[in-house]
Amino acid sequence: MKVGMPSIEVGRICVKLSGREAGRKCVIVDVVDKNFVLVTGPKKFSGVKRRRTNVKHLEPTSESLEVKKGASDEDVTKTAEKAKKSAFLKEIVIPSAEALHAS
Repeated sequence: MKVGMPSIEVGRICVKLSGREAGRKCVIVDVVDKNFVLVTGPKKFSGVKRRRTNVKHLEPTSESLEVKKGASDEDVTKTAEKAKKSAFLKEIVIPSAEALHAS
């Protein structure tokens, strides 16, 4: 099994690296193209609004959720609670210096 960097895919939990939501975790709900994805916190969990984000502003974690492409905030909330990852999503992290300079 190859160990590498987590990929940008639907359901992947990421950390936002820039903007007012920097350091907050979000879930990818759709891949728009090679540069942009649609993410949501959901806002009730992590404070991240549902929005289009550049993939350079995200750092994928090793965690993911089983959500369908285009899942609603309610679906993401239910899935996170069922998978017991709501506390993980609520954590605010300080983005690493390497991640900030890589983008």
